[in-house]
Amino acid sequence: MKLLERLQNEVLTADGAIGTVLYSYGLEYCHEEMNVQRPELIEKIHREYIAAGADIIQTNSYGANAIKLARYGLENDVVKLNTAAIALAKKAAADGGQYVLATIGGIRGIRKSDVTLDDILAVVKEQAEALIAGQPDGILLETYYDFEELTETVKLVRSLTQLPIVAQVSMHEPGVLQNGLSLNDAFAELEALGANIVGVNCRLGPHHTIQAFETVELPKNAFMSAYPNASLLDIEEGRVVYESEIDYYAKAAVELRNQGVRLIGGCCGTTPKHIQAVKAALTELSPVTAKDAKEQPVVKMRDAEPREQQPLHEKAKTERSIIVELDTPRHLEIEGFMEGSRQLYAAGADVVMMADNSLASPRISNIAMGALLKEEGIRPLTHLTCRDRNLIGLQSHLMGLNALGIHDILAVTGDPTKVGDFPGAASVYDVSSMELISLIKQLNEGISFSGKPLRKKANFSVAAAFNPNVRVLDRAVARLEKKIEHGADYFISQPVYTKEKIVEIYEATKHLETPIYIGIMPVTSHKSAQFLHHEVPGIKLSEDALARMEACGDDKERATAEGIAIAKELVEVAAQYFNGIYLITPFLRYDMTLELMKYIHQLDEQKKGVQA
Repeated sequence: MKLLERLQNEVLTADGAIGTVLYSYGLEYCHEEMNVQRPELIEKIHREYIAAGADIIQTNSYGANAIKLARYGLENDVVKLNTAAIALAKKAAADGGQYVLATIGGIRGIRKSDVTLDDILAVVKEQAEALIAGQPDGILLETYYDFEELTETVKLVRSLTQLPIVAQVSMHEPGVLQNGLSLNDAFAELEALGANIVGVNCRLGPHHTIQAFETVELPKNAFMSAYPNASLLDIEEGRVVYESEIDYYAKAAVELRNQGVRLIGGCCGTTPKHIQAVKAALTELSPVTAKDAKEQPVVKMRDAEPREQQPLHEKAKTERSIIVELDTPRHLEIEGFMEGSRQLYAAGADVVMMADNSLASPRISNIAMGALLKEEGIRPLTHLTCRDRNLIGLQSHLMGLNALGIHDILAVTGDPTKVGDFPGAASVYDVSSMELISLIKQLNEGISFSGKPLRKKANFSVAAAFNPNVRVLDRAVARLEKKIEHGADYFISQPVYTKEKIVEIYEATKHLETPIYIGIMPVTSHKSAQFLHHEVPGIKLSEDALARMEACGDDKERATAEGIAIAKELVEVAAQYFNGIYLITPFLRYDMTLELMKYIHQLDEQKKGVQA
């Protein structure tokens, strides 16, 4: 009898974790390579699960795709390792007639920038074809946090075979995926795409897995599966461990059956002993054919509180808008920064922008300085880098900003630590700047990074960085378009030092509706001009500007005046083409920025006079 026919009238027991057993043997390298290096051991694990009562076993092929195998230099062994995986499982199941599911594991987590969806589907196709050639009883797609990846994978696999497909999501929070979709809705979508069995595995232990299924209706044309972890994970002496109460796990299997689950196995931390207990607990039980699902808890979402000021991306669409940047101090004396901020804001800046430990060197926290500015009625804009915080820290930081009423954010990748004061420090980079933009916009929908409701919508206006100082501007513009797709509200450019570049930027971006703030930073000396021109990637001054700064020699006052004069010439061109101007204050010299702001206002008044 085929698998789906059995599930019509029975609750079946699947196997547990293969990786957990291999870890217990001290094998922490590429587990899929054991299919050819230690085939007798893999077959032994399969037979142990069969002896424990498993009706279904899965192949040892979870990470046997070219992307994951590349970590071990085995990307060219995909066919060999998957062929061996299916052969070993079928050999072990031959005597007892157990079903064999060919396993394909998810690749993406929250971070999506490392590999494209097209790349994922290409390697999945290669793996799936190798597994299907071994004639399994079905395909098991497991541990998918990214729902887009899973839905596209289901479509791909269904195009390759009519074998039963088991599609299992993984959740950070019970009952909801990381994109905020409910488990019930996710199952309905997977069923519609052709999955025959829809379920959950990994991350959550039995308690939270049961809790997740309580809000799920019985699918109309599919069955449900559950492979919980043995418990929530813990760390002991650097090793991942799981609490392992066998009787508790068996009772949980009965509760899962009561929620309508018909295929029950185990994920991380489970062993043949867990499966033996599950089999014993389920043996006399028939499937549940009707249930009253609990209503999905409705979290009343408060709308984001309206901002007092107009969002920058809205203002820059129709009128002049000025962002000024002032670096927070690298020491504990803050009065100079505060006085500069007061004067710049009083002179007409829309916001005072603060970097997030620029050049990977520690400065006073911009969230702290932003709070101090806000107390004085000055609107802050804070950078947020991917470098310094993991996902936990990023969400916590953003929630804190929202609580403080700081809603203007520039999401950036962040300079690598090797350029800063602590070159040996770790760079985090859990996500890219594009992914961070998407996650911030998810908070604006009232959904946390893990998919959990936040009870209130955040209200962030998100800027993205734009580097126009590249050889091929079209590529930089294509990157802008991708950032717009991720949710960028407007762009702030790196400093531009030639009038021709400003015009080029306008011509290359005039098709975009998303505003751009053009960066202008006055140089303060010939040495600083040389440094920017020769050592800062992507920045080039004109030959005329270099010559003019060189002519100033060591005369500081003359150099300041010339630097402002050059910047005014750039401002004049930028103001013709762009409403948004971004003035970068060099070395806390806010007197220079004030002079440029005064000049911008003069240009605008002259323009109004001409139009009148």
